[in-house]
Amino acid sequence: MKVILLQDVKKQGKKDQIIDVSDGYANNYLIKNGLAIPATQLSKQRLAKELDIKQKEEDANIQRCQELAEALKNKEIIIKVKTGEQDKVFGTVSSKQIHEELKKMNIDVDKKKILLDHPLDSLGTHIVTIELHKKVKGEIKVTLKK
Repeated sequence: MKVILLQDVKKQGKKDQIIDVSDGYANNYLIKNGLAIPATQLSKQRLAKELDIKQKEEDANIQRCQELAEALKNKEIIIKVKTGEQDKVFGTVSSKQIHEELKKMNIDVDKKKILLDHPLDSLGTHIVTIELHKKVKGEIKVTLKK
């Protein structure tokens, strides 16, 4: 029996996937517990429409992220840090500090998405990568000053 999964089912498949299982397993477990529906012509059409809508939303989201990445290219964050002898920075600049500076610029990015490939522990300009989406990464300049 072919069914369309409404949720991820361990060892069977992911949500919105059409799988072929035994009649008993489909009726007594998957359909009964609301994990799947029978794969009829109508339900396949509905699934196709839903997947199309999700794809359009995803494309729009990617487009917004690309626009934000373009806007970030022209921006620069200046962070004032304390220094010791020979202009050595005390500590490092964290993604939390960069996140707070972005918030002040009305750019909302999750601080976990700010990727620091090396510690920001020296004066000067550094390029920081921000993962806006799985497929879109942006870069911003971070300048450390005394």
